[in-house]
Amino acid sequence: MFISKIMRHPGFALVAAACIIFAAFGIRQSMGLFMRPISEGLGWGREILSLALATQNLLIGFAAPFFGALADHWGPPKTLAVGGLLFSLGLLLMSLASTPFAMFMSAGVMMGIGLGACGMPLVLATVSKVAPEQKRSLWIGIITTCGTGGQLLLVPASRLAIGEFDWPTSLLMLSLIAILIVPIALATSSAITKDTGKDNNINVREALLEASHHRGYRLLTSGFFVCGFHVAFVAIHLPAFVHDRCAAPGLGATALMLIAFCNMIGAATSGWLGGRFSKKYLLSAIYSGRALVMCSFLLFPITPLTVIVFSCFIGLLWLSTVPPTSGLVSQIFGLRYMGMLYGIVFLSHQLGAFVGIWLGGYIFDSTGSYTIVWWIAVALAVASAIIHLPIDERPLPRLNNA
Repeated sequence: MFISKIMRHPGFALVAAACIIFAAFGIRQSMGLFMRPISEGLGWGREILSLALATQNLLIGFAAPFFGALADHWGPPKTLAVGGLLFSLGLLLMSLASTPFAMFMSAGVMMGIGLGACGMPLVLATVSKVAPEQKRSLWIGIITTCGTGGQLLLVPASRLAIGEFDWPTSLLMLSLIAILIVPIALATSSAITKDTGKDNNINVREALLEASHHRGYRLLTSGFFVCGFHVAFVAIHLPAFVHDRCAAPGLGATALMLIAFCNMIGAATSGWLGGRFSKKYLLSAIYSGRALVMCSFLLFPITPLTVIVFSCFIGLLWLSTVPPTSGLVSQIFGLRYMGMLYGIVFLSHQLGAFVGIWLGGYIFDSTGSYTIVWWIAVALAVASAIIHLPIDERPLPRLNNA
């Protein structure tokens, strides 16, 4: 009876969601460490794995709105469990891949679809629905923090496994971690039902039309493209960039760990600030900060010290965009179709991720340098800082009349 009562409590759903995002996001952010060993071990250029991982990010975005809408019918627990199963199988098949096509289908297609169902969009939407209204932004910040907590622990664990064993064995180990998402998701069935968070009676078509005609939603969607470009490019290509410029063993993994650690501070702080101040101005400040940090990184010599300083500052701004971005969606449109509407915004994020990962590999293979991509990232940050300023943050009138 006592255990059953605990499993029905919203706090249990928060803990379960934190565990799911810990595994899903931590594993996903470890993929950059496999760039060199897979490419060199199989005799490929970096563009092949870059294309597979770029496709993974793209399919996460395309799958997220679909699974968000599906969760409205199935309920989030079953949907998250399906995603965990597909994600785990994708990692297993990736460990067995020996051809570009097999790598593309496993690391790109299967893992991408799986993460679309058990990744950040649906987890955040689920937590938004069960969180107390006054704590919603903070809870989203906690989930985001736990995601990079997974990065903080699983990135060095993956690096250690690659060094001690090999890349196929390391991927098999990650697959075993990913399969734990299935029972954790199903355990939330008492705390999260199909009716949780249904705060309005409009249908899917009406919700989509409403959002498509809202200028702020279009601006928010456009701006999140930039976040995807930044995060994916840095996560996948920074280890190789650091190795090329510094030749310091382990510095790339250290950089990703520092980004994860500092993001835990940045994301939690952003969630707290998002509950107290204007979310659009917070987003504008975050993108302005990214432009300044990346520009400074490029203008100073690339040394182990500047890599560490860059990693700390960019980490504070890493996923600090997520709480105010997802918070604006629920604040403006309500909770019922949060998974679908935020999933569409996240699709833009993943389109940016696809471009960032693929462009990084393509330009490096073409020029032998990542410099052009870095400056593109700076320009996009400035543009995104401006794009968020005109957003109307007010809830739609139908929410006030509900």
